[in-house]
Amino acid sequence: MILVLNGPNLNLLGSREPDIYGRLTLGELEQQCSDWARELGMSVECRQSNHEGELIDWLQKAAQTGFRGVILNAAAYTHTTVALRDAVAAVSLPVIEVHLSNVFAREEFRHRSMLSAVCAGTITGLGPLSYKAALVALAEMPGRSA
Repeated sequence: MILVLNGPNLNLLGSREPDIYGRLTLGELEQQCSDWARELGMSVECRQSNHEGELIDWLQKAAQTGFRGVILNAAAYTHTTVALRDAVAAVSLPVIEVHLSNVFAREEFRHRSMLSAVCAGTITGLGPLSYKAALVALAEMPGRSA
């Protein structure tokens, strides 16, 4: 099973800045992730929080609760938090950082990720397909059964 974690403000997908993030709601994105995972012979559990500590707690417990990898859209926390970075570095699971928008085509402060260096990979700018690409990558990682 793959854990899909979405950070702050992603609960507003579909209505928040649709010109940047699209009109897909979080629920619809989660359903797509579930469908894509099933096609790959995997399953996902999707969670969203606006609270950094909750994301950290979920990351720290992921391996002990049977997850085989994590897809993380930390949203604005990507650019600001050493604590979340340290949590990603501490877990024994592959974590793939994803972003719906192309962060490099946006404001300068979004060009720096605190997480990328400790993630197995980063996928940005493909809209919902960023999540699909991350699922495919986790499915194909050697020695990983999801």
